[in-house]
Amino acid sequence: MNIEDIRNYCLGKRHVTEHFPFDKDTLVFKVAGKMFLLTGLKTWEKGNPFLNLKCDPEYAEALRSDYESIQPGYHMSKKHWNSVYLNHNELQPQFVLKLIDDSYNLIVDSLTKKLRQELDL
Repeated sequence: MNIEDIRNYCLGKRHVTEHFPFDKDTLVFKVAGKMFLLTGLKTWEKGNPFLNLKCDPEYAEALRSDYESIQPGYHMSKKHWNSVYLNHNELQPQFVLKLIDDSYNLIVDSLTKKLRQELDL
């Protein structure tokens, strides 16, 4: 799994946009203007790629205790974000995609009913 795989997967979701709001290194994917995935491009270049993903707090804790590759969100709210490290070969690609889906869906579910209807989400 590489950064292009992640990028294409995210952009294939409805109403997803990509941004560099913080600097030229931090790639952010948003749905309806809200972040669901962040990643640093330099970490990919250095061979230590990770994704910051939004997560339900209880599920976040369970994932952290089950997987060494999932840690509290780096530079994010530790309660609501996980950092998912991809270079340890512990996590299968399909599982990482599921975590991306969960993050995306968490944001979509938090949108107002009216906005979800307007966006047909």
